[in-house]
Amino acid sequence: MKSAKPLRLMVYDRTCTGRRGLPGLSHAWVSGALLYRGLRRFDATLGVSSWAQALDWLASVGGGAPIGSVQFWGHGKWGEARVGDDVLDRAALEETSPLFPRLQAIRERLLPDAASLWWFRTCETLGAVPGQDFARRFSEGMNARVAGHTYIIGAWQSGLHSLAPGERPSWSPEEGLLEGTAMAPSRARWSRRGEPNTVHFLQGKLPADC
Repeated sequence: MKSAKPLRLMVYDRTCTGRRGLPGLSHAWVSGALLYRGLRRFDATLGVSSWAQALDWLASVGGGAPIGSVQFWGHGKWGEARVGDDVLDRAALEETSPLFPRLQAIRERLLPDAASLWWFRTCETLGAVPGQDFARRFSEGMNARVAGHTYIIGAWQSGLHSLAPGERPSWSPEEGLLEGTAMAPSRARWSRRGEPNTVHFLQGKLPADC
């Protein structure tokens, strides 16, 4: 019997809708989701208003098919990915967290040998010491490669790095910092084409050297 092809999934924050008649970033993320679906880079996408909704969908979509990759498009800070004010951080990997069983259900669908990728296309999530700590804990907790950025991202997305379970971060905890320290960051730099490890938002695959 032929095994199911691993799914390529994407979730995005649908709560950032703007104010005073101006479009918010959710409009860009939904447009990006439609574009990537049209380019056949994602098998399914969903706009969410909470991490519980996102994780419940990831745990159930596609039946029993394995998950090869997950991308999350939304906001972030050092060591965090956010849906509105709802935060996914290292605490979600604790057994006392309501998100923990949801993450474990997703882990059961990921490929063996840490072959799946979870890419946080969010600002700063892997930056500074909190971001490096999150990368280690999330990769080990999910038994998957985790990728993310150390800069504020937009069309250009700088400071892209990835980490597999058992690896240590190879990037500086000060990368992308504009103000504050690696232990107490307060402001990040904007992505630019010439900054380290920069990709364009249209790049759908993780670079081989990342």
